[in-house]
Amino acid sequence: MSRSKVAALQIGSSAAGKAQTLQHILSFEAQIRASGAKLVVMPEALLGGYPKGEIFGTRLGYRLPEGREAFARYYDNAIDVPGEETQALADLSAKCDASIVIGVIERDGNTLYCTALFFNPGEGLVAKHRKLMPTGTERLIWGQGDGSTLPTVKTGAGITGAAICWENHMPLLRTAMYAKGVQVWCAPTVDERDIWQCSMRHIAHEGRCFVISACQVQPSPAQLGVDVPGWDENRPLINGGSLVVGPLGEVLAGPLHGEAGLVVAEIDTAELTRARYDFDVVGHYSRPDVFSLSVDERRKRTVNFSAAPD
Repeated sequence: MSRSKVAALQIGSSAAGKAQTLQHILSFEAQIRASGAKLVVMPEALLGGYPKGEIFGTRLGYRLPEGREAFARYYDNAIDVPGEETQALADLSAKCDASIVIGVIERDGNTLYCTALFFNPGEGLVAKHRKLMPTGTERLIWGQGDGSTLPTVKTGAGITGAAICWENHMPLLRTAMYAKGVQVWCAPTVDERDIWQCSMRHIAHEGRCFVISACQVQPSPAQLGVDVPGWDENRPLINGGSLVVGPLGEVLAGPLHGEAGLVVAEIDTAELTRARYDFDVVGHYSRPDVFSLSVDERRKRTVNFSAAPD
């Protein structure tokens, strides 16, 4: 069937760490099942955390010992892929009969990646996407993904793909994902601003696809007991704004602000044909005689070993 329900789960990382965050995610099992959602998108860096306001002891040209300690704590709160957390999420996917797209901080050696993981019911972890371009000072703590993790995944709600936070502003990344046939665009984020809502509506309208944006929600620094220089201590650190958008840019559900919860909408992928009647960005509205895009999907390794011949 082309009709299904989809959802954004708007919650935030627990200050107590990944174990408590995972339990918070799992506590929504009954609500997810009751919603009937076949796809649930969760925010950027949900497992592992988004350390908004942290400077990791760094000034231009030098790094302080306390920053190294802060990074070590952050590293310890990241997850292994696969690992016990991914198994718990695979179990949740199976119990809810719903695919899950979730933002995590992934450990690989001593490098951290901001990653979106894809789970299908009965299949478990089926794919991952590493953020290609960390934004601003995120580059201090996260490595860059490469073209080998640009998947699309068939789910009960349609063909899904993901772009994380400001990756959504990269026109060539969007073009590549449109060319992969994305029907449901997943956007884990921590961007709460009104302009983000505009971006989500633009992508839905440009790609003629459904968009699910899931944003973290975090209380004020005063409630968290942390000091964020230059921030109003009573203003929420991240105020949410999760929403679901249709292929002509219309908001179908949300945005939800200031609280945790599910944002649910019914979608119909059969509508995409009608939506693309007058605008198919990688089809009849493209100009391959003028413009072209080459995407390198090879995995990049610094060191490659070749076995000696016998």
